[in-house]
Amino acid sequence: MKNAVISSTGSYLPETIIHNEELTQFPQASKMIISQKTGVFARRSAAEDECTSDLAVKSARNCLEKIGFPAEKIEGIIVSTSSPDRIQPATATRVQHMLGAGNAFAFDINSVCSGSTFGISLADALIKTGQYNNILFIASEVYSRILNKKDFSTYPFFGDGSGAIFFQAGNSSGVLHSCLRTDGSGAETICVPGGGSMMPYEKIKHPKFAFFKMNGKKVFNFAVSKGTEIILQLIEEAGVSLKDIRCFVCHQANVNIILKIAEKIDVSPDNFYMNLFRYGNTASASVPIALDEAISKGVISKGDLAVTAAFGGGLSWGANLIEI
Repeated sequence: MKNAVISSTGSYLPETIIHNEELTQFPQASKMIISQKTGVFARRSAAEDECTSDLAVKSARNCLEKIGFPAEKIEGIIVSTSSPDRIQPATATRVQHMLGAGNAFAFDINSVCSGSTFGISLADALIKTGQYNNILFIASEVYSRILNKKDFSTYPFFGDGSGAIFFQAGNSSGVLHSCLRTDGSGAETICVPGGGSMMPYEKIKHPKFAFFKMNGKKVFNFAVSKGTEIILQLIEEAGVSLKDIRCFVCHQANVNIILKIAEKIDVSPDNFYMNLFRYGNTASASVPIALDEAISKGVISKGDLAVTAAFGGGLSWGANLIEI
């Protein structure tokens, strides 16, 4: 049985940077709260002519160009997004076309901020069947289009971006184990209420229902609890020790969530890669973006064990053990 081995990673962050000081729609005193409560000092914002698929293509090209892999040889494309171009068709179809990957199947998944761990597991499973030799996984988000710019509980904490991971079949290393979980009873905790069949656009009675919303306190407690739980479960099921892990790459939602998880599993925060200070919460794109940075900077090297973990809407959470 072949493993899904990471051949390359890539990322793309839009050029426009919005610092906390530029959020003039909120009182000056609130700027300190943003950085203290979440660790976010800046975020990226997509240009007016950039949509989710545009960001996805740019991160994918960055990923493929590093190894000179031709797009026409890609066998499958999975795009994780909770801020798609449109309700239909799948954002992945436009990505496939723009990349020139005409021989690849392409589809979307949506597990909100947990999409990276679900996508990594799915890519691994498809390669393990022996039917596919390579899968391009991309997570791309443009939350600036689904946020209410005047909502202090959401807008300051999110950013736009995309990350890509190219997997190829290999005999060693790669994705070693995954754990995925969902609790649908918490579906209302993180959601965009309107725009689907439950509340079509013509039935949205208040503009607030068209925007992303979340219960911040409940999400914080959920993320700390389930983030800790899934990492420990992954380590136990994989038969490795926490000391064997070179780097933990968690969903970049809140620095205090990551610090709490580190404390609960008794691992130094230095072993957790963090970049949310610069980019904010890029939803499902946060893990692949951070993983690309960690590998590019040499924080993680060939042969190292890394854990990716994420938690988000659904409610959903997951983790992957990967030998780089």
